[in-house]
Parts: sequence; structure tokens; C-alpha cells
Amino acid sequence: MSDGSLSQDEIDALLQGSDSIDFGSDFNGNEGGGESLSEQEKQAIQQILASVTESQSSNLSMLASQTITIGKPEVDVKSRDQLMTELQKDLVEVKTDFIEGLKGEHVTLLTEQTAIKIAGSMLGQDGVVLNEMAFSTLGEAMSNIMGPALTAIGNKVNTTITTSPPTAQKIMKTGVSFPVGDNFLVVEYTVGIEGKSTRMTDIYSMGLAKELSSLLTRNEAGSSMSSDLDAFGLDSSDADSLFPPDALGGGSMNGGNQLNMNNSFASGKTNSPSVQSVQFPNLQSGISSQEQGNIGLLMDVYMEMTVELGRTKKLIKEILGIGEGTIIELDKLAGEPVDILVNHKLIAKGEVVVIDENFGVRVTEIVSPMERMGDLP
Repeated sequence: MSDGSLSQDEIDALLQGSDSIDFGSDFNGNEGGGESLSEQEKQAIQQILASVTESQSSNLSMLASQTITIGKPEVDVKSRDQLMTELQKDLVEVKTDFIEGLKGEHVTLLTEQTAIKIAGSMLGQDGVVLNEMAFSTLGEAMSNIMGPALTAIGNKVNTTITTSPPTAQKIMKTGVSFPVGDNFLVVEYTVGIEGKSTRMTDIYSMGLAKELSSLLTRNEAGSSMSSDLDAFGLDSSDADSLFPPDALGGGSMNGGNQLNMNNSFASGKTNSPSVQSVQFPNLQSGISSQEQGNIGLLMDVYMEMTVELGRTKKLIKEILGIGEGTIIELDKLAGEPVDILVNHKLIAKGEVVVIDENFGVRVTEIVSPMERMGDLP
């Protein structure tokens, strides 16, 4: 791999006025003029994504009512050809492009078996067929995976980031909706479901990856400067008094000149800093902003609510004999409260009412957590 310097042959060719030098590759040896990321940029992206895997695992486990774990992300830059050799033949693609705050193409790839396991876990069914309902469920799963990541990135760079609604479909690997370009940022996760491990692959367009890494590394640089000031009990307003413009060549710290704070203080060339009283924040009870943000990720998730009038069991010959006018006796007494279920779990009881010629139900009792646990199989 080239270190960015010209070889002796290239120098000689330049001196001789030759125009036959091939500058098609960038200094990192990648075709396509800079379609790569430095190790620092990849590490910045990996750190922000790794910080939310626990929240992502918790969200999925809650929806699926079983433990689903998402492992530490592996971040790399790969070419289209390299990915085509690594991907399995049958895949499920979930596309969620970045449309605000950050803009660019993004797609998640799951093996067909992984998609079936995730959809089946969330629907509470075995042997799920990959139909419209399953794809909608997978889109919901991806929203709960992307949500914590978007929140963490948005908080880090102080902006709101949104994506397009997830669209899932079954494809062959030759039909992957690759972003524009030859190289992509590829993030791979190990997903644990029912004690078995599988893989999930996120593909980001290089333009999106560059923009994201630029914001993250720029924010890290600003945080580093703030940390230096905090170490001495100062803020940015004290910078100009400590380092006069004439000592900085006409600039100021607030104007963007970069200084090594440790070296400056070591030299002893500082004025006395202004002393300020310590301000302590008010202690307030209640849910923290971070907890509110985590709960907010689930607020727009759709849940299936069912009102159950009653149940009964019949022999197959009795069911085949059902016709118009047949009366089916249920296990509920007249006037007894009906059951209200969310995702097939009993949460409340109520009474049937009529609202503008439509049936409704008035909640009369909330089922306690202990009763709900008793109903579990």
C-alpha cells in the first residue's frame, strides 16, 4: 500500500513532462478517488454504534418476549465485488435511507433464516412465511435497532437525524440495492437468537459514511478542547484573557486557533484567571432525559390490541357442521367483563359499549403484573 509519496519513476516522469502517470488511485491505494476511510474515522463510527448495542438488544428482546442479543459491530470498507463473494444467495433486504440531519443510502441485509427467526419471535409463531406481515414486522424490528443509533449520533453531533420508513423485501444477492459507488462502509453484527448466532450486515454509502465520520471526529476535537479548559476550571470565555490575541498571532481561541493547553500552562505565560463561584444544578426527581429518550423510541411502535368476548372448544365434526343460525356457546357469563389483550397478552378487562353505532370497550380493570405472569405458559 502506498504511503502517499511519489516513487522515483513518477518524479522522473514529472520532470520530463510525461503525461502517462496513472493517478487513478487515491493515496490510500483505493480506486475511485478517495472512496475509503481512515482508521480514526472507522473507529469513531464503531464507538458510537457499539455504545447502543445494549439498548438495541433490549428493544428487540422486549418486542419478541425472548432474549435477542446484538454483538459489537465490526466496521470496515468493502467493495461491491468483495461483498458479492461474501453474501449468501437468499437474503432479506431492509432499506432505510438517511433523509434529514445526515443524507445518504443505507440498507440492512439479513439471511432468510435470520429474518424468519426475528419475525417469528416477534409474531409469536413458528415457521413464519415471509409475507407482507412478516416484512412489516421486520421493518418494525429495524426501526427499534436504528432508533437508539440515530438518537446517540444526533446527541453526539447536536442535530436531529431521521430516516425513511423501512421497506423490507426478499431478494437474491444479485438484487441487493447497493448504494451508488464501488466501495461502501460495511458494519457487521453478530445476532444471538435462541442461543444460536447469525449475522446482520449494514451497508452505508461512502458519502454518508464520510459525512458521519466528519461530524463525529469534529465533535471529538471540540470535546477535547473543552476537556482541557474544564481541567483548569475554565470555560471558552476565559480563553482570550489567558491567551491575548497578540500572543496568538492576531487570533483567539474562540476564533478557531488550536493550542496545546498543557504546553501553554507549563510555560507559565498566563494571566490570573477570573474566579467564579461554583454553580450546582438543581436536584429534581423523576425520569431523566436519557430515560425519556429511550422510552420515546417505543412510543410510535404499533401493537395489536384485541378484545376477546369469550372462547370455546369444538370437535372438528362440530365445526364442519356450523352453518347460518348456529349458536355457539362461549365460556363467558352474560354481563361478565371481556378480556383486553395486547399482542395476545391479557392486560385489562372491560365492558362492551356502543359509540356512534360502533362497538367499543370501556376499561374497568387493569390486570396486575402478578396475574399477567400467572397467565404465561
